[in-house]
Amino acid sequence: QRLKAAVHYTVGCLCQEVEEDKDVQFSKQSIAAIAEITFGQCEIFAKDLEMFARHAKRTTVNTEDVKLLARRSNSLLKYITQKSEELASSNMEQKEKKKKKSSAAKGGRTPGEQEAAVTENEDSSMA
Repeated sequence: QRLKAAVHYTVGCLCQEVEEDKDVQFSKQSIAAIAEITFGQCEIFAKDLEMFARHAKRTTVNTEDVKLLARRSNSLLKYITQKSEELASSNMEQKEKKKKKSSAAKGGRTPGEQEAAVTENEDSSMA
């Protein structure tokens, strides 16, 4: 019920924006109808995503499932793909920062510095 109310509220806010932008009016009944249709479509999307994941023998919905769901809308698929790539690169950057912090805390050196130190030690022991 709370989710349905949140969808109704959001649809109302979007309709207000359109009213201001396009100089049109939405009746309360039309806002309620749009909210009902939107909620129903979201339920269908959720079931489809669950089925896509289950078909792939997974229990978790992933980005590829969402892309498959959006395949009929080129602009939406393009947007989702772009955002997915942005998130992936952001996650990689965060992982690299964590690696640098943990290695610096352990030995006070980055992996590159550790390699240089090992090479330096080998050179001095050969001499």
